[in-house]
Amino acid sequence: WVRKVAQSKATKVVDRGSIAMVVYSAFSKGVVDGIWSSISLWDLAFLVVFAAAFVAFMLWLTRKASQKMGFNRADAIAIEFCGSKKSLATGLPMASVIFASGGASLGLLILPLMIYHQVQLMMCSWLAARYAQRSST
Repeated sequence: WVRKVAQSKATKVVDRGSIAMVVYSAFSKGVVDGIWSSISLWDLAFLVVFAAAFVAFMLWLTRKASQKMGFNRADAIAIEFCGSKKSLATGLPMASVIFASGGASLGLLILPLMIYHQVQLMMCSWLAARYAQRSST
């Protein structure tokens, strides 16, 4: 039992650490490329609002689709969270390969993905806490 708990903790550290490194490298690349000075505040605000609307739509769509298919509550919640996930962990390596030889700044190309990822984390954290609160009452 103790060994299993230790393995679980080690897995969590490696998993969260690798995601943190991907996010850090993406933001670092953006800073080095100067994307924060090349985009207007209005464009940035639009990206945040659009990402929030898109995440909300995908969460709603996956939840409703799973309910229509007859999944129970626990499975519908799992489908909702898994169905809306596309993140820097998959997008950054693909963008690096696809746009490696292009003249465009990789940091600027992945800016919408960076914003989507952060919005997704915040919205899903809030939603998970809400579901946890409902199940405890």
